[in-house]
Amino acid sequence: MNQPKTLPIFLLVVLAIIWGSSFILMKLGLYTADGEVLFTSWQVGALRLVFAGLILSPIAFINRKKVSLRQLGAIALVGLIGNGIPAYLFTLAETQIESAYAGVLNALTPFFTLLIGVSFFQLKLRVVQFIGVAVGLGGATGLLLLQSEGETLNLIYAMYAVIATVCYGVSVNILHSKLAGVNPFTIASFALLIAGVPSAIFLFGTDFTSRLTSVPGAWEGLGFVGILGVLGTAFALVLFNRLIQMTSGVFASMVTYLIPIVAVAWGWVFGENLRWEMLIFGALILGGIYLVNQKKR
Repeated sequence: MNQPKTLPIFLLVVLAIIWGSSFILMKLGLYTADGEVLFTSWQVGALRLVFAGLILSPIAFINRKKVSLRQLGAIALVGLIGNGIPAYLFTLAETQIESAYAGVLNALTPFFTLLIGVSFFQLKLRVVQFIGVAVGLGGATGLLLLQSEGETLNLIYAMYAVIATVCYGVSVNILHSKLAGVNPFTIASFALLIAGVPSAIFLFGTDFTSRLTSVPGAWEGLGFVGILGVLGTAFALVLFNRLIQMTSGVFASMVTYLIPIVAVAWGWVFGENLRWEMLIFGALILGGIYLVNQKKR
């Protein structure tokens, strides 16, 4: 059965909305509205993975005999490199940089996906697709510069977010080259289970439970992290894996170019100014996605 031509674009937009909202959910799990600490960055990262792993664990159990050892090895790499490490790095970054900055820095993912794919995975792209990545990166950079006007960006903590995008780039290429024929639900369930088990062990070695009973607003923060884990990690990963199989790793990673647009839109909803330059940079991002999606005639 042929899939609708617009389905990849639809999935890309849905993912952008989900992941574009995930950075503010991280912040809401870290701090109260008054800036009081609810959980440490390590605890939020662990909670996110535990929630995601739990919700998909029944799927992993049902499909436990359908995955070969070679596939399981590749899935383990995806779980650790593509889910585990970035979950901790982004929450750590957000202890010192704004969630909007983290969202925009996430837009480096297609660049590293392309660079790693060409260097290590024999990825072949046409000139127009290289141009598309460059155009989209230019739009995302422009949004970052607008977001950071008049403020100092903590470069050390910003680098944690950048390293996370390198991890995403490796993971996307593994998914596209090694796991193209595996069911997206199966990949996501095993990957998040592999990342979630050690996170659960780590979590209960911290003061997590005492924070729930002693810190005001901790249960509310836990709810936000639960939404982040279930919707922004488990459900979104299934969609992302499916999108990679339908298109390419580079096209799927272009979702991170749309994330800054979602972040800006959230800012506008909550009363921040919408500048005309943002619309221009947003148009550049959309143009870059269009170019990357061009097929051979």
